[in-house]
Amino acid sequence: MTTTPSTDRRSFLKASAMAAATAVAAGAARSKAISLPVLDGERDPNTGVKWNKGVCRFCGTGCHVRVGVKDGRVVAIAGDVKADVNRGLLCVKGYHVGKILYGNDRLTKPLLRQGDRYEEISWDRAIEIIAEKIMEAPDRFGIYGSGQWTIGEGFVANKMMKAGLGSNQIDGNPRLCMSSAVTGFISTYGVDEPAGCYDDLDECDVLIMWGNNPAEMHPVLFSRVVDRRAKGEEVTLIDISTRRTRTTDLCQHYLEMKPHSDLAIANGIAHLLIKNNTYDRDFVEKHCNFRQLDPDNPGLMTGKAMSFEEYAASLEEYTPERVAELSGIPADKIRMLGELFGRRDIRITSLWCMGMNQHTRGTAINCLVHGIHLLSGHFGKPGDAPTSLTGQPSACGTVREVGTLCHLLPGGMLVANAADRAKAEELWNVPAGRIHPTPGHHTVAMFDSFCTPKAEGGDIDTLWVQVTNPGQTLPNLHKLFNRKKDLEEKFLIVSDVYPTATTKLADLILPSAMWVEKNGMYGNSERRTQQWFKMVEPPEGARDDCWQLIAVARKLLDMGHPGMRDKDGKWLFETRDENGDEVPIWEWAHYYDTNVDERLFEEYRPFSRIKQKDLAPYEEYVKARGLRWPVVEQPDGSWRETRFRFSGFDDPYVAEGEEFDFYHSVTKDSRALIWFRPWEPPPEIPDEEYPFWLNTGRVIEHWHSGTMTRRIPELHRAVPRAYAELHAEDARELGVQRGDMVLVESRRGKIELPVWINGRGKPPRGQVFVPFFDETKLINEVTLHEFDPFSRQPDYKKCAVRVTPVAQGTTRRPEPRRGE
Repeated sequence: MTTTPSTDRRSFLKASAMAAATAVAAGAARSKAISLPVLDGERDPNTGVKWNKGVCRFCGTGCHVRVGVKDGRVVAIAGDVKADVNRGLLCVKGYHVGKILYGNDRLTKPLLRQGDRYEEISWDRAIEIIAEKIMEAPDRFGIYGSGQWTIGEGFVANKMMKAGLGSNQIDGNPRLCMSSAVTGFISTYGVDEPAGCYDDLDECDVLIMWGNNPAEMHPVLFSRVVDRRAKGEEVTLIDISTRRTRTTDLCQHYLEMKPHSDLAIANGIAHLLIKNNTYDRDFVEKHCNFRQLDPDNPGLMTGKAMSFEEYAASLEEYTPERVAELSGIPADKIRMLGELFGRRDIRITSLWCMGMNQHTRGTAINCLVHGIHLLSGHFGKPGDAPTSLTGQPSACGTVREVGTLCHLLPGGMLVANAADRAKAEELWNVPAGRIHPTPGHHTVAMFDSFCTPKAEGGDIDTLWVQVTNPGQTLPNLHKLFNRKKDLEEKFLIVSDVYPTATTKLADLILPSAMWVEKNGMYGNSERRTQQWFKMVEPPEGARDDCWQLIAVARKLLDMGHPGMRDKDGKWLFETRDENGDEVPIWEWAHYYDTNVDERLFEEYRPFSRIKQKDLAPYEEYVKARGLRWPVVEQPDGSWRETRFRFSGFDDPYVAEGEEFDFYHSVTKDSRALIWFRPWEPPPEIPDEEYPFWLNTGRVIEHWHSGTMTRRIPELHRAVPRAYAELHAEDARELGVQRGDMVLVESRRGKIELPVWINGRGKPPRGQVFVPFFDETKLINEVTLHEFDPFSRQPDYKKCAVRVTPVAQGTTRRPEPRRGE
């Protein structure tokens, strides 16, 4: 398919955002045009609106916003023209982000379950209950966090658990969205996170989307490339996907693949590079080693060395014809990909997100895409990059960097590594041996254990969930969440801003502050660390998640838990003012007597230097629109960010005189690894009983489980409910039309949904797509909980279902309203 866009970047975003230009949050009317003062903290004399810099609360793009406040409320949002990330533009969610604060059902009181009802309790009692539960059995307590935690919140949770309780039973929802990207980076380069940055989108000649839909999921980034083409630049866009989307409409090439066949495609490209002798021999010989899994020692960082000849022989079966058979993509299109990667006169950027990550072979396909970039030499130059995008605002900054997963320590260190534990204990100033050497439960195992009776081996009794909604987002909800309902011995604590599918089963609900109701820092998909200050007060009774954790840690100290003191006898979170006096930050009335965020960030910063992820002092982020690490101090006292890691022209840690240096190499020789990973069939495929593939994902108007976006009237009206997207021929054979109800059923669960045909997305025959934002239609009661063996990330993108018509009444259900 060939498409020539007739629109520039701004009109693309305007269409994507349903003509949104600037949103007035909380329904405040404006009689005068808003002018944006140049300086943060200034008040517009015409409107009385005070503007400050902020970071969008939604996806991992990390768009910077100007937040307008008047009379103690957020009343306006604008894109930040000073920001390199978004250059003054936002998507439809970003323009409306201010309204997330003002849903009419904000939680404002701690609530304790008493039988079938909830009783309001004081904050003191709520904190005491949590501490009592922990003291009963510290090793049976877990925390489940989020890529929406701020850096400070994640750091406190991690330190309290690992340096305080000596427990690694902490994990987060990025396990469900980007952990395969992590394992792919680590097994290839020895260290996590992309080498390139968003600047690659301005320089690439070819942009390949591997199973993602950036026109809707990362529209501000995608608009950069659309804008270039509108200006007359030649940029080739290739969409490799299992269904047509709005991204497809703007691409010259759409390669429709069978689910799970991406490994065959990547191997087919590598095969052609070698067969045609178009791989970058010089780059490979200087900078790469070859690796395969070792069946006797199948670890992520181990594997077995292989020669170039062995690697080439392993790829022999992946001819264009064989790949066409496995993938459904014509052989000539596989050859086209091979020819593009074989060219030295162009630059190629690959983008991916959930399609490659939510995959039972997620680590493998991540490694293979890195591998074809290394093999072809399309790496380390502006426009030449393999880049994973994230879905949450701080999945990188808080989870991957702060280390809030069960196997990680801050700065990319591992709990299973004795030297890493010793270094963390030194920096945290806790006794040797405080950090437990065994990783805790990953997300699927954590909730499986929590939903399993003690008598049957369930070893998590109390679970504290913050800033996420696992009651809607976990796979196979019947197994991993709904079973909790019948287990009175299990205690679920949920900190959130609104009622959710998770709070329905909570035993204790804590009302939280959100976004600009608190200080915060995030880290986005291009290694950019970002900062903002509190701008408005939360509703009376709602409190910061960070404070909640600190208050519990203090209560544990008062109750005598020895782990709440460091080796000098001081409380783990002791905080002193400029006069040396202790600030009682565990008391809400005094929490903002000092900048707790700055105090925590400065404690965290030394961890960032261990693996060359250097962060600048807090005050530098106050002045900047984010900085990409490593951020290194210059002789004149200024701080310089890094755009391209491992590249000698930009990365200060590359050895002098080297063009490239993979200084965290798995093989300790400054070389990256090119892995061979064979195609294997998925764990579940359609059959006679369940003949359809199910694919799940997002829509542009809603974010994740819709807790925030469904409370924004404009977004909710645009797409008020989930739907089942079907091919027109499948619908005809089923005897259903748009708006008719169908039952989507797997071996795990079932759900009724209205049909949508020929909407914004078009699945091929034999596939059904369902978005997961709708709390009233929990598609994750249907999905599969099988996961990647290395990343432990579940596969939400493919399982077998059957689709059957539901007996229709006299009227048809309304269909989704947008996206024609």
